[in-house]
Amino acid sequence: MTIAVAMFSFMDTAMKLLAGHYPAMQVTVLRSFSSLPLVCAWVAWRGRFPTMLKVRWSLQLLRAALGIAMLTMFAFALKSLPLAETYSVFFIAPALITALSVLVLKEKVDGMQWLAIGVGLVGVLVVLRPDGTSFISVAGLAVLGSAACYAVSAIASRILSRTDSNEQIMFWILIMMGCGALPLAWSGWVPLRLEDWPVLLALAVSGFLGQLAITRAFSMGKASIVAPFEYTALAWGVAIDWALWNTLPDRWTITGAGIIIASGLYLARREAVHKEAEHP
Repeated sequence: MTIAVAMFSFMDTAMKLLAGHYPAMQVTVLRSFSSLPLVCAWVAWRGRFPTMLKVRWSLQLLRAALGIAMLTMFAFALKSLPLAETYSVFFIAPALITALSVLVLKEKVDGMQWLAIGVGLVGVLVVLRPDGTSFISVAGLAVLGSAACYAVSAIASRILSRTDSNEQIMFWILIMMGCGALPLAWSGWVPLRLEDWPVLLALAVSGFLGQLAITRAFSMGKASIVAPFEYTALAWGVAIDWALWNTLPDRWTITGAGIIIASGLYLARREAVHKEAEHP
């Protein structure tokens, strides 16, 4: 999971670099299609192409639509927000997943878990600034929208994984996101610059390796144990912001991120305790 987070941090850095020159929807297309050749090679190596059409199309299409919205809003936010601040707001996603699991999966969430979710939302408000100036910004709201799409997609993935393989999920999400976003991006398409091809290569490799690593992580360990390692993204975000843009998070970002992370760690530990009680 630590490797996955590192790879996704490099992927987000590539997206941020591209977002400075291309529309957000075009960045979504580039993200989807750049990793597709590597995924196809992996699926072929696994010998899974004969099973690619045996999937739950409704959920695959839902995840693709959510993926387009998630990546486009995330790329849009990266134009004006540092990585560390963007990650800090996006960390509310685990709390949103917990809340949605009650509504969709009918899982049980007690009062203390709801309190932790509320505390996490307070942390988001702190990151977006107590005076409210950033809360009303389009970039701040775009990150929240992206986190919400991610949370709904995660719930859909839990349901989808009951019938579809990891290879099918990875293959079709890239195909559908790319094909769905391309018509939307076509009218404003900006020709690719020669100097951006190394960035596109980094985007393709980091996105592919990150997806492989996170799939492997959740197949090896309990979600409640693996998921908290996602918070190491903040360290990567701070380091990359400083190295490339000479930017460091301010005290509100650090404080809010601490609140959100504490909330997420509590939710993860609470889930682990409940599972241990159910299966001693």
